[in-house]
Amino acid sequence: MPRSNARVRVSRWMETLGGALGAVVFPSDCRLCKALLTRADRLPICDACLGSFPGLPKEVCERCGQPWSVEAAEEESSAICRECRERGFAFDAARSFGTYEGMLAKAIVLLKYEEIDPLGSWFAKQLEKIARGLPEKFGPDLVVPVPLHRARQKERGYNQVDLFGRPLARRLGLPYRPVLLQRKRARPEKQLLHFDERWDAVRGAFAIREGGRVDNFRILLLDDVMTSGATLDACSRALRAAGAKSVAGLTIARAVRQATRVRESA
Repeated sequence: MPRSNARVRVSRWMETLGGALGAVVFPSDCRLCKALLTRADRLPICDACLGSFPGLPKEVCERCGQPWSVEAAEEESSAICRECRERGFAFDAARSFGTYEGMLAKAIVLLKYEEIDPLGSWFAKQLEKIARGLPEKFGPDLVVPVPLHRARQKERGYNQVDLFGRPLARRLGLPYRPVLLQRKRARPEKQLLHFDERWDAVRGAFAIREGGRVDNFRILLLDDVMTSGATLDACSRALRAAGAKSVAGLTIARAVRQATRVRESA
């Protein structure tokens, strides 16, 4: 092993050890519920909050990952939901760790505005299980994050997707390409966008950087939250236009638009 790599590993180990010892000597509060942290690590969220993150049912639309609603469970016979059939998403599949609500939503907001590497690593561990469960035909060759516009990246100082994207790529043993995609047009200043506004805001907003190559690659596309699917769709269209063989979206959380219920077998 080169000496430089060895020094980096030792430095990271010492930093982790120092953080763990500090947590024992100077315990802090959970960043979500303010309860006293009792673990000797640098993850600033307590076990109770981690355990409360709302999950998703096993039965979901095979394309977009939306849990089957009561109505869909009774009416649909296809494995693909009506919205996917009508809208025609450019991605081949989308999956998420949990529902964007409760403590999970608060944790994602925390990650968005504070560069908390241990929290990103914890999410990477959860997402690894989901990534490895994707259909074999979508088994990725590259991991690509949804990019921020350069102005937003400069303002924030980092892309929150990188916090879990890099460790996830390492866990999967795959190349990580944070500059493959670029956002050419910034998000509107309006904080809350309606469904159609989300689609209008990202239509044609993403492109492959000059010199980027994805010919015949299967892409794992990462974002923190899937709301309408518009951002994953827009990025997927850019990747497919550049020659990507398939695109599978993976997010920490997703907005569930309807009350969920596991679809009954036909």
